[in-house]
Amino acid sequence: MGNDNPLKGWQVDRAAIRHVGHDLQRPECVLAERDGTLWAADARGGVMRIGADGAQRLVVPTPPAADAAVDFDRRYVQAQGSLPNGMAFLANGDFVIANWGSDAVEVMTREGRVRRWFDRIDGRPLGKANFVLRDRRGRIWLTVTTRMQPWTESINARAADGYIALIDERGVRIVADGFEGTNEVRLDAAEEWLYVVESNARRISRLRVQDDGSLTDRQVYGPSRLAGFPDGFAFDAFGNLWVTLVMADVLVAITPEGEVLTLLDDSDAQARRTLDQHYEARTLTPEIMAACAGTLAPWMASLTFGGADLHTVYLGSLRGSTLPSFRAPVAGLPLVHWKE
Repeated sequence: MGNDNPLKGWQVDRAAIRHVGHDLQRPECVLAERDGTLWAADARGGVMRIGADGAQRLVVPTPPAADAAVDFDRRYVQAQGSLPNGMAFLANGDFVIANWGSDAVEVMTREGRVRRWFDRIDGRPLGKANFVLRDRRGRIWLTVTTRMQPWTESINARAADGYIALIDERGVRIVADGFEGTNEVRLDAAEEWLYVVESNARRISRLRVQDDGSLTDRQVYGPSRLAGFPDGFAFDAFGNLWVTLVMADVLVAITPEGEVLTLLDDSDAQARRTLDQHYEARTLTPEIMAACAGTLAPWMASLTFGGADLHTVYLGSLRGSTLPSFRAPVAGLPLVHWKE
């Protein structure tokens, strides 16, 4: 199987990268519809709709008075204000949003009406709500990165206080915990395994999904330590798991055999070495983190397969203002869309 892997020997052609969208703010998560419409999370408190023709429309509860500059500490360290992070389509077309700034899970209509779904679990504040994923049964999987404030302190502490919650007909409940920096989650094609990014541990884990939503058989998937902080990921149809390394701004893929392939390297070598040294010494600071960023998609975060044939990759980021995109040699796995 490995000899036929379409990613073997392939890398992204930087000259072929095109940028979709403009003047985006913190487009951390990107959802792609079948008609070519893209929805990007936006730090102004909602989402940016980018039509197939490139036309943009900001969908927010209250139009921002002005796009005033926000300093790094307030937006990225203290995470103040409404900061939509992970998003998923609900069955009726609304969005369920993990809000990193308000530490809550919200529902927003396509017209911008927002309601807070919940901000506590088991009687405690939720923590840093990071990502949401809807499966084919309509259940919502939620990740919470940490309960530490500011969240950046959890990296040096290697705090294993991240968890996964499930929202179904029974309500919301924690189904797995003890993760180091829980980030995105994805299901395999058969929805038998739930894959989990543990950003602070620099690894991918997976758990077997039981019929009642419980998770068992936890194990590390691929290397026990990746060469950077994994953030977003997605499966392609061959079974490769594409993974972004945030701050390093590198895109890799873990093959079904566990080999790591580098598909795109947009890192600053010296800044990356400094970042890694301080990570190992547990002396990372927001200033060191801020100095480490590429140019294509600064602080590369999510990745989404889109286009009519699911061969177009869109890269979300925490500090970029566009969505770099390129053609992949293999299609991505389709996500659960709202019309299904």
